[in-house]
Amino acid sequence: MTPAEPSGRPARRTGSGMRRARRRDRRVYSFRHPVLFTLLTLTRGRPVRRLGGTVLIHSRDAFRDGLTRIPLDRSAAGTTGGAAGDLTGGGLLFDQDGDEHRGTRRALADALGADGVQRLRPVWTAVLDRRLAPLAGGATIDLVDVAAEMAGATAAALLDLDADPHALAAAARAAAATAAREHLPGIPRPGLRRAARAAAADLTALVASTGATGPAARPDGCPAGHPAPVAARDRVTDGVALAAMLAVAAINTTVAALPRAAAWCADAGLWRYAETAPDALTSELLRVTAPTPLLPRVAAAPGTAGSCPVRRGDRLILVARHAVDAHRTDPCPADPAPPQIAQLVFGAGTHACPGARLARRQLTDALRALARHRPRVVRARVDRHGALPGWSRLILAATR
Repeated sequence: MTPAEPSGRPARRTGSGMRRARRRDRRVYSFRHPVLFTLLTLTRGRPVRRLGGTVLIHSRDAFRDGLTRIPLDRSAAGTTGGAAGDLTGGGLLFDQDGDEHRGTRRALADALGADGVQRLRPVWTAVLDRRLAPLAGGATIDLVDVAAEMAGATAAALLDLDADPHALAAAARAAAATAAREHLPGIPRPGLRRAARAAAADLTALVASTGATGPAARPDGCPAGHPAPVAARDRVTDGVALAAMLAVAAINTTVAALPRAAAWCADAGLWRYAETAPDALTSELLRVTAPTPLLPRVAAAPGTAGSCPVRRGDRLILVARHAVDAHRTDPCPADPAPPQIAQLVFGAGTHACPGARLARRQLTDALRALARHRPRVVRARVDRHGALPGWSRLILAATR
């Protein structure tokens, strides 16, 4: 009999490659936020744990409760929504209500739907074809830089920006990094608020100057290439801010996720699945890397997470990494986690990420392109300043 995991799935045998992959990937947490990582490790034995006014949510059911059953303060300081509000100069959030935002949400849903993603595919595949070509000649590549260009080019195409992909990616990463440092738990550090606002201003200025006319920025009834009427100018300003926020989300997720996924494939010998089971490989790697491992929220009203009562004003730390068993279950494309579990890395309910389809398609294409070269990791350096756990450099070389 094979022992069962806490998730109810059969336990998997872990070889040396898997152990090497997990040790390497753990560094992006332990080097970046050692105290926070240790705290979460020590408290994950219980589904939910209260520490004063903070509720740490680890289990899958409690994680879903935290996103779907507890009313959340979407603009509270120290939350993802608060960081987004700082970036946009107000409370312009993905899940905001009101008639003035419905048109934008509809346009965004179309842009990130199946047809929209298919239209964007040639953008990132062209970058991959060009940037991975040196592997065939025996040269090395920095996959973090490749991911940044790919993400910047895709975001620019999505938002109709005439922006240099590297410049857009750099601005989006700087804005996210400074916002994340300001909103992390801990002792406030002087100058962080000023730095975060300056980085956000730089990004929005870049977006505005390169012509944000895409679905996030164009008011209803205003055709592409035409100036907005006077009555719509405020909405155009909101659109620029929303475009900047979309760039932050899309670029930072890709730059964090792709290099980590590739390192797992290289260390654990998973490249063959990029050709035989690409969708399952992508799903499993997104699950074990959990690009956004923590979701900081604040309760707007009383509720319950798991069996733990939550009070209005409580700070919730929803640990996506633990909810999907990323910390104890290795990726197995031959026996992937059910979709309802794997999808939790993108949130749930009205708080689900609208760019999940785009992220999955990009990663699948990138891993398939890399698999032709069966690359190995030559050198990896943890990103100690990024908004999300990841590598600042990941140097790859082909093995054949």
